[in-house]
Formats: sequence, C-alpha cells, structure tokens
Amino acid sequence: MTEVTSAPSHASAGAPNPLINQFWVRPQNEIERDLAALRAGGPVFLPEPIVPPEIPLEQGPGSWVVTTIADILHVSKNPQIFSSAQGITVTTMPPEFNEFFGSMISMDDPRHARLRRIVSTGFTPRMLRRLEDSVQGVAAKIVSDVAERGEVDFVTDIAALLPLKIVCDLMGIPDSELQFVFEKSNVILGAGDPEYVADENDIITAILTAGFELAELMKQVAASKVGGDGNDLTSLLVNTKLEDDQLLPEDLASFFILLVVAGNETTRNATSWALKFLTDFPDQRALWATDFDGLASTAVEEIVRLASPVTYMRRTALQNTRIGDTAIAAGDKVCMFYLAANRDESVFADPYRFDIRRDPNPHVGFGGPGPHFCLGAHLARREITVMLCELFRRLPDIRATAEPDVLQSAFIHGIKHLPAEFTPTEP
Repeated sequence: MTEVTSAPSHASAGAPNPLINQFWVRPQNEIERDLAALRAGGPVFLPEPIVPPEIPLEQGPGSWVVTTIADILHVSKNPQIFSSAQGITVTTMPPEFNEFFGSMISMDDPRHARLRRIVSTGFTPRMLRRLEDSVQGVAAKIVSDVAERGEVDFVTDIAALLPLKIVCDLMGIPDSELQFVFEKSNVILGAGDPEYVADENDIITAILTAGFELAELMKQVAASKVGGDGNDLTSLLVNTKLEDDQLLPEDLASFFILLVVAGNETTRNATSWALKFLTDFPDQRALWATDFDGLASTAVEEIVRLASPVTYMRRTALQNTRIGDTAIAAGDKVCMFYLAANRDESVFADPYRFDIRRDPNPHVGFGGPGPHFCLGAHLARREITVMLCELFRRLPDIRATAEPDVLQSAFIHGIKHLPAEFTPTEP
C-alpha cells in the first residue's frame, strides 16, 4: 500500500466546518451551500472543536469529513478498517465514557455482536407487534390532549412524547419517570446547547451526572423485575437464562441510555422536521392527504432522508487506507456526515425537494449498511407513520408558524421548539 502520512491539522483551517456546533444554527441556505461545497471537494480534513482548558479532555488535531453516499457506504461496509470502539463523536473521550454512553454503537465485533444479539430480544417480530399496538394508542392520546388548544409547541407537546413513552414502555420504566428521562436525555445529546447546559466549562459534569442518574433509574427498575413475569424487555433480559451469555447490569444500564437518547431523540426530531417539511411543501402535504396509507412508506423514508436526525458518526482508521482517492492514515478520525450525503446530487434528483414519492431512496438516515445499521429502524418508521396519520386524521390543518429553534449541535440534527397551530377540535 502507498505510504500514508498523518493528516495535517492545518489542511482546511478557516473553511466552513460542520464539526463545530455553531455551523448548524445558521440560515439553512448557508448550511446547504457549504455542505454542497464539501461534497464537491471529496473528503477533507478539518479541525475539531477546541476543548476549553478547564475540561480534562485531549485536544485532537481534527477529522476527515466524509459527505457523499459512495464514501459513507465504503466506510460503513469495512468495520475491520474503520473502528467504532474509539468513539462515535469527534472529541476524544475516555473509553469508559464511550461505552457507558454509546453502548454497542461504541464497540467493534465481537463485543458489539454479543451485545446486539442479546438486546435484539426486544426487536423480535412478536415484541415489535406488541409495541406497534401500543404506538397507536399513545399517539391517539397525545393528539387528544392538545386537540382543543389550537396551538402547541410541536416538539415538546407532540413529537417528543410518543418515542419517549414507547422506549420507556419497552424497558418497563413507569410513566411517573417520563419527564425525568426526557430532561436527562436532553442534557446528554444537547449538552453543547446553552438551553440545556448553560456553562460550557461544565459540559462533561452535566453529561456524566445525567447519565449516572439514568443508569441508577435503570438499575432500580431492573432489580424490581427480577423474578417477575413482566413482558417488557428488562424483565426478559433479567429473567431469561441464556445458554452461553448473560447481560451484565452495567450493559443493561448503558443500553437503556442508548435507547433513550437514540431511540427517543432521533424519532422525535424526524417527526418535528416532518411538520416543517409538510408546511414548506403544501403540494406534497395535499398529495399525501389523498392516499395516506398508500404513500406512507415512501413519505416516511423521505422524511428520514431530509431530516437526518443523526448528523454524523465517527470512525477511526485502524490501518493506512484510502477513501476514494484520499489517503487516510492509521489513527485518523473519519466522520461520516449522513445529513450531507442525504443531499448527494449524484444520487438524489432535486435533493433539496421534499418528494413523498421519491423511489428509490437509498438514504443513510439510519446509518450506512453494516453491523451498526440502526436496530430500531423499523420501530422508528412505525412511530413516525402512526403519529403523522393521527395528525392528518384529527388535526388536518396543523402547520408550523415559525422557523424551528434548532439544537446547537453538530451531532444531532435536532429541533428544540417549533410553534404550530391548527383548528381546535373535540378531544
């Protein structure tokens, strides 16, 4: 293999940098312009965020930013070259931190395969059918609770509630803890946003505290399930004796954190962006209303493509390699920007248009193919579909009345608040 030298940290200093949180709170046309320029230029090495001196973390030199479908497919399909175990966000964290907050998405095989095999118990067809029945009832109640009001914060009053309830039901978390879980998950994924953590020098403490509190909740719930006959995932995991393996308490706590931040936040943001798209593209809204069920499958894929709730995932090169014509050195960080790739002009015709009949739609909104493809993708699709169906049926004229209040984050393409209004109806 051709000799590869370490990537120069100064290679693209001063260029628009999607690794920086502030990149994502600018006007949308500026963001899309800069992402298009990155796609045209191929992989580029950009400096990573500056770690304040008060935070005891290593200051890394930067990361390769990968922004096309072809390059992301290459990285995703070669986990033996591009490792997840050294972190999934660009800032270098201690290994214990990565595993505690990332669970199996911060592992390589065989450890990743072991944990995914155990927790996949919760995503069997039988378990998913039970959850899907619950999704319908929860969505109906959420809409009934706001139907008479005529205006809402779509994120906090509607979009956030369904996935939060379903994840907590899956794990057997009581309803009395829903607000607590919501607040702690906001801190973990929104720590770079002043609304959730005001002191940027206290981010690590805030994340660790939130994670510890969620882990303690999970441990208490797990202890209460031992010896019981519940049909939630926690009961199954603590009471089923596996022939060759067993889930450790710390694994269960870490998996719960992964579910509440990945399964809750990402579906919540896809649903929130959906209202923005339906408001901005009334022709597509009207089309979908003519045949909701018939168009739901392609429409939901298009929502996930444009929303791209997880903006990027990092890998680390384990050996000297290449991505296309670009030489990557062993030890280099590589960040796959799913959101940028989901606008790849070479793959998607008119990529900025919300087209509910787009087919094929080979997006990477659930991650690229390979061992880390989203385990909960089917459930996420179901939640988005059911909630939007309920809104079309019960609040057919609901629309966003202002621009989204976007999360200040390079990692999650989130909406914190989105004012909306509709004609009040009987609950």
